[in-house]
Amino acid sequence: RAMDEKARLREMNKLSANYFYYLLHSKRGQKGLAYLKDRGITDATIKHFGLGYADIYNDDLYRFLKSKGYSDEDLKERGYKDEMIAKAGLISIDERHGAHDKFWNRVMFPIMDVNNRVIGFGGRVMGDGSPKYLNSKETKLFDKSRNLYGLNFARSSRKKEIILCEGYMDVI
Repeated sequence: RAMDEKARLREMNKLSANYFYYLLHSKRGQKGLAYLKDRGITDATIKHFGLGYADIYNDDLYRFLKSKGYSDEDLKERGYKDEMIAKAGLISIDERHGAHDKFWNRVMFPIMDVNNRVIGFGGRVMGDGSPKYLNSKETKLFDKSRNLYGLNFARSSRKKEIILCEGYMDVI
């Protein structure tokens, strides 16, 4: 059962990464794409790293995942202090606010494991919001102490040296 749940979480993360990538290249993602282009990021690099955009609406991903057949039970689990947090770290569901995306109005950086499977996300806010960078919480797939952004590419590079960087843009 645990393996089935991990597979479902991987599927949810992959769908989310594809959706963020799609949004970046849509009219709604123009602000995110302009940010990346202003930073000198090429189309080839955007594709290579699977960069995306989380829309300005705080329930956009939630509605997308619901349209793909995920239920609220798929998207939530009981967390600390009875807070409802998403199993994949993407959606929060609570009685006061209902369902809302963890990431919105952000350029998205999918974090992949060494087997190129999306296990988490980092997001950089567009504008003056806070925090500037927001990262996935630890989940059944994503352990921050065991994963590094871009390690999947470093592992397959066959180089004798690597450069360790702190930020997503530094790695890119």
